[in-house]
Amino acid sequence: MVKDLIKKIQWLGHDCFLIKSDLIIYFDPFQIKTGPKADIIFVTHPHYDHCSPEDIKKIAKEDTIIVTEKDSAKMLTGKIEIMKVGEEKTVKGIKVKAVPAYNIGKTFHTKDKGWLGFVVEIEGVKIYHAGDTDFIPEMKDIKTDIALLPVSGTYVMTADEAVSATLTIKPQIAIPMHYGSIVGSEKDAEKFAKALEGKIEVIILPKS
Repeated sequence: MVKDLIKKIQWLGHDCFLIKSDLIIYFDPFQIKTGPKADIIFVTHPHYDHCSPEDIKKIAKEDTIIVTEKDSAKMLTGKIEIMKVGEEKTVKGIKVKAVPAYNIGKTFHTKDKGWLGFVVEIEGVKIYHAGDTDFIPEMKDIKTDIALLPVSGTYVMTADEAVSATLTIKPQIAIPMHYGSIVGSEKDAEKFAKALEGKIEVIILPKS
C-alpha cells in the first residue's frame, strides 16, 4: 500500500506536495503554476511560503476544504476547518490529526503559536507532513508510514537533526522537503538520504 501511494505523491517545491488519490490533496501550496483543483488543502502556518492565498485561489473550487490553524484561517476565505494541536477530525473521509510544529531555541516558529504539522490517512497509509519544525520531543509519539520532513536548517531542523527525527519516528519511507528555494539545497536532501542508508528508505522526489 505504501509503495502504491508513493507513486501518487508529487513534490512541487519547498514544503508543497500534491497527492492524487481518490481526492486531490495539497499541502502548503506555494509558487505553483497550475494544477488539478483541490478537494482538501492543508496549511501548516501563516508564513507567506506556506499560507499563500494567491496560490490557493489557483487550485480551489467551490467545495474545497482548507484545513489549518487559527492564524492562517484569518488570511483565507472559503470553507475552512480550524484545528488545534492534538485534535483529530475526519475531512471528506480522510482522517486527520493535527500535531505540533515549532522551533527550540529559535523564534521563527514558537510553540505557543500552536502552528501545525499533520498526520493524514490516505488509502490506509499514514502520511506525516511535519510543517516548519525542529526535532521536537512530541515526534516520539507520531505513528506514520511516510514522513515528509524539512532538512534545510535555519528556520527548521538541519539534515542531521532530520536524521535523528526520522530514526525516532521510524517511518517506512522518509521524504525530505524545505530545500531548493528559499533556504537549503539538494545537498541537504542528499546528506539526509546518505545518513539513513541501510536504516530507513529515503526517496528524494524530483520537483514537479
